[in-house]
Amino acid sequence: MASTDSAALLTSASTPKEKYDLIVHSLQEVLNPEIIHEVLEKQDRPLSIYWGTATTGRPHCGYFVPCLQIAKFLAAGCKVKILLADVHGFLDNLKAPIELVEFRAIYYRFVITELLKAVKVDISKLEFVLGSSYQLSKEYTMDRFRLESVVTQHDAKKAGAEVVKQVDNATLSSLIYPVMQALDEEYLKVDAQFGGVDQRKIFALAKDILPKIGYKERAHLMNRMVPGLAGGKMSASDPDSKIDVLDAPEVVKKKLKKAYAVPKVVEDNGVLSFVEYVLLPAGVLKHGEPKFVIERREGEGEPLIYTDIKDMHKDYENDVLTPQLLKNAVTKALNDLLVPIQAAFQESKEWQEIEKKAYPPPPEKKKKEKKDKGSRHPGAVKAQPDGHVEGKGAQEVSVGKNVNDAMQNLAVNGS
Repeated sequence: MASTDSAALLTSASTPKEKYDLIVHSLQEVLNPEIIHEVLEKQDRPLSIYWGTATTGRPHCGYFVPCLQIAKFLAAGCKVKILLADVHGFLDNLKAPIELVEFRAIYYRFVITELLKAVKVDISKLEFVLGSSYQLSKEYTMDRFRLESVVTQHDAKKAGAEVVKQVDNATLSSLIYPVMQALDEEYLKVDAQFGGVDQRKIFALAKDILPKIGYKERAHLMNRMVPGLAGGKMSASDPDSKIDVLDAPEVVKKKLKKAYAVPKVVEDNGVLSFVEYVLLPAGVLKHGEPKFVIERREGEGEPLIYTDIKDMHKDYENDVLTPQLLKNAVTKALNDLLVPIQAAFQESKEWQEIEKKAYPPPPEKKKKEKKDKGSRHPGAVKAQPDGHVEGKGAQEVSVGKNVNDAMQNLAVNGS
């Protein structure tokens, strides 16, 4: 399905058919669409949807993709909940140490709010929910145990294969992650869950296991995945694959200059994909229609104007649109889109303080000391750039020395 016709973003749908068409517009796949039809046509009420994001590495510009889709959900009259999945971030192979999850959840809320405002979404219609605000309750825990009694290790590992960090000797937490994501659908009281197509196996697991403990199936809405700047999946933990929303203009320019964009090849071209899924739809905000303009230097011809990604692909394959022209135009358009977000960051002392707490800089390297050859415990704990720790003792640093430490660290206040 084409993803560039986004004029509907600015128009609220009225009939059930118009609402359905807007909800599924530009999605790659929909599971159980009959549930959506039932809600819109027979129950005649707004569809309730949730989108969850684990609060791990810094949110990047790829988050514009779900934000633009959320704008369509709201235009279709949907009730949208955004789950700040702090517990999930910790469960995913300790990507978010417990002592940092509270700060990262708040940081994510700041970023997502400003991303949505940048694409003209009325955030008053959104509800943010902190995962730990209900996932640590007795009721949720007992339901999680019930699900764990009907889910095999094989099925849980398979479900999280494209989402949870895979290691040879997986911890139990990585198996619990997809089970909890399924259970969240019930506790958030939604009709549908929205996410990237990389979540498909978790969605299929939820569809299968919730009825086994007496809960209903939900619909599942899947966005296409945007390739990273280095090719492959865009990742918050790979600085070369993505652009941070707080990256300075010169950093954006440098990253795009290095981005993977083979001349005349459109497959796995992260720069072209970013135009397709973010800049063309966002063109509605500037031009009133999906449009992307590529200026050319004097003597090189008139500007290249695109309203359809197919025309853009054709010009790129024929070398009318070169990688240099493309990268220069994307650099300017993306920096323009980031201006209000970065201005909001500069104006908010609270956001700046949270950023420092959520992603503390790694400790300075100490001067090389004489190696203690008699030590029986080589391999010190090391802090990584995104805040998680590795090495012997990493589990104690992240979790705490005992259960009481862990539970105290995870007492997120939900602010």
